[in-house]
Amino acid sequence: MQDLTPKHVVVCGAGVMGAAVSYFLACRGVVVTVVERSGVACAASGKSGGFLALDWCDGSELGPLARASFALHAELARQLGTDYGYRRMDTFMLAARERGAIAGGHRVAAPSWLDGAGVVTAALGSPETTAQVHPARFTAALIDAAKARGSALRIGVVEEIVQRDGAVRGVRVNGEIVEADAVVLAMGPWTSRVARNLRIPTVRGLKGYSVTLAAPELPAHALFVDYRTADGRALEPEIFPRPDGEVYICGMADPAPLPDSPEAVEVNDASCAILARAAGRVSTALATAQILKRQACYRPVTDDGLPLIGRVPRVTGAYVATGHGPWGMLNAPATGLALAELITQGVASTVDLRPFDPARL
Repeated sequence: MQDLTPKHVVVCGAGVMGAAVSYFLACRGVVVTVVERSGVACAASGKSGGFLALDWCDGSELGPLARASFALHAELARQLGTDYGYRRMDTFMLAARERGAIAGGHRVAAPSWLDGAGVVTAALGSPETTAQVHPARFTAALIDAAKARGSALRIGVVEEIVQRDGAVRGVRVNGEIVEADAVVLAMGPWTSRVARNLRIPTVRGLKGYSVTLAAPELPAHALFVDYRTADGRALEPEIFPRPDGEVYICGMADPAPLPDSPEAVEVNDASCAILARAAGRVSTALATAQILKRQACYRPVTDDGLPLIGRVPRVTGAYVATGHGPWGMLNAPATGLALAELITQGVASTVDLRPFDPARL
């Protein structure tokens, strides 16, 4: 059988997708250089919730990818030997209002710490089906594990993909060509700006806000909240206590255009304040908690809602892994493993990548 393994792969992007691809390539003995503009997990991978679900994508093209990835998360938590906050969780749906209470009381048994004005309306998941990681630490653990296997991290701006005779020859980073016989584009919503001359569908950025509160000793519970502000806006905050004593809350969308870099992402304090107030309505522990961080990020999305995973059409040695929307942290392990298989073996065996083929759009 022909050996398809490339000698050197450049992975553009040190978010969770680039980290996962790099790790699984390094496990196969491939020399990898990861190129990132400012640092590991500097965009959405460092500012997301880290919620994982086994079966929430069932019934869609994402179902098999999500199930494979959920299982890989459990394996990686054992293999990587790093504490990045992986744990199984119970997951609940709540209803709450900025003013007033909801009549009727809890529909299902409510954990004692949910002692505010919110009503628990359903159990959405158990430790068998839902879990979490700390996103930035998980991404860093993958990068560190790849580096331990010989990969390198280079800080610099990817300016273009270098091609010759229909094949990748490397990337231009800060004016210098880094040679490679395969390149993976994993730059989230900024992927399309580097791939201007490549035939891949447009990847857009969907902006959202988050806050992190200090509230130690809360149990492993994930909360999805049907929330109404005092002026009638309908929001869907998500609340995730973490084992390090922090509680992460997100759920404010913003149509603001994508800036030139992650460093230029602007945070709206008013939007963050709404999220903090929403958390305080469901728990007195959160109502009095200190705000540690106010953040914003752009998730990468595609026109059909499915990620781009696979070969870039008409350019030998070019691959892409992005566009996962709200399920990037969940689906990174199976994406990374399947793409590593495709690059080194010519076919992915972990999961069928055909629904995510960049040539589909």
